[in-house]
Amino acid sequence: MTTILLTGKDGQIGWELQRSLLPLGRVIACGRGELDLVDAEAVRRKLDELRPDVIVNAAAYTAVDKAESEAELAHAINAAAPALLADEAARRGALLIHYSTDYVYDGRKAAPYVEDDAVNPLGAYGRSKLAGEAGIQLSGADHLIFRTCWVYAARGGNFLRTILRLAAEREELRIVDDQVGAPTWARLVAGATAHALKQAMQERRDGNFESGVFHLAAAGEASWHGFASAIVAGRGGLRVKSVTQIATAEYPLPAARPANSRLNTDRLRARFGLELPDWETCLRLCLEEIP
Repeated sequence: MTTILLTGKDGQIGWELQRSLLPLGRVIACGRGELDLVDAEAVRRKLDELRPDVIVNAAAYTAVDKAESEAELAHAINAAAPALLADEAARRGALLIHYSTDYVYDGRKAAPYVEDDAVNPLGAYGRSKLAGEAGIQLSGADHLIFRTCWVYAARGGNFLRTILRLAAEREELRIVDDQVGAPTWARLVAGATAHALKQAMQERRDGNFESGVFHLAAAGEASWHGFASAIVAGRGGLRVKSVTQIATAEYPLPAARPANSRLNTDRLRARFGLELPDWETCLRLCLEEIP
């Protein structure tokens, strides 16, 4: 039976992966308590113990603004740890799956980004994620890197949960309208990962596997304001009466964000045959799960 080591089990994507990966083999899910990815020796001991065929790394430092003052910690988790996992995967002949981000781009392109577009992170978080990609690619390990964007879920800390909380407390929400992306449900990411992994495992058995970077995001696009408005409209019974558009300059934050986070997913579709649903359909399904 295929042994799959999943890191970051308590994160948004990791939580969903615990379920989506089950049909593919024996899933051993680890959170920070079971495996500290910053401790290289602990990582090697765990891999010696489990001898996984597949490593799915859903662990990440995701505090975009705090990364500006915690750049070393962000690099340790988002860059050094994936590189270590990749080196160990290469040594053991395992397949590594890893998640990256739209923040590797500067957002100045007018059209959706394709995987081969020039990267230019605007902040420490994006730089750490890009370094993680580079470390994996240099390792020689078989790998799939999925860049996603604007991830949300019914649990955990994310934009959806924040908007629902604020909309229950306030009569007006002021939300940025000049940043555009595709809100992407963590369950969609996990389901697409499982589909791609199943195919990748067969490709490796057949000897025709190719590593690569793929964009994985819901279809369609929205601004943060559009996303917030859809959340409010889909929920109902909230205190909020208006969702007001504002510019990024009116809501300054420590870390700069790309104005364009749209990701072209044609390469994913061509390789794995995945037709990703639109973000509004996913949002409706996700909202149905929140009491």
